[in-house]
Amino acid sequence: MNSEASSQLEQMKVDTKNLYREEQFTDLKVAALRRLTPVLPDGSPDLARKAIFMGSTHVMTRAGPLPVEFEIEAATLEEAAAKFPAQVQRAVDEMIAEAQQLQRERASSIILPSGPMPTGPVPGLVGPGSKIKL
Repeated sequence: MNSEASSQLEQMKVDTKNLYREEQFTDLKVAALRRLTPVLPDGSPDLARKAIFMGSTHVMTRAGPLPVEFEIEAATLEEAAAKFPAQVQRAVDEMIAEAQQLQRERASSIILPSGPMPTGPVPGLVGPGSKIKL
């Protein structure tokens, strides 16, 4: 291991003020839910912070199954399960919008020529008989 990687490993520390216990729930069909319960460094519940609910599923595309993960604003597991379908739809809509944006950016990118640029007049572009005048 090089010294840079070793130094980075030595600097890694667990943020003991941001610890969570993770529980997983599934309906064995389409839904997977995770509840991240905040805990104190000794593992006891941290009542000053709210639990975080995460949902995940796969949607079928022409290219095969696509994993979708998203946060669900909920106070209970029951509420998270009820909000699951709407959150999946929102996450998929956001993914589609992001993919469309990337396609637009790729389609509108300017391709610059490589190599040295000509320094003198370009034949046929500027000069007698051309429509561009300098």
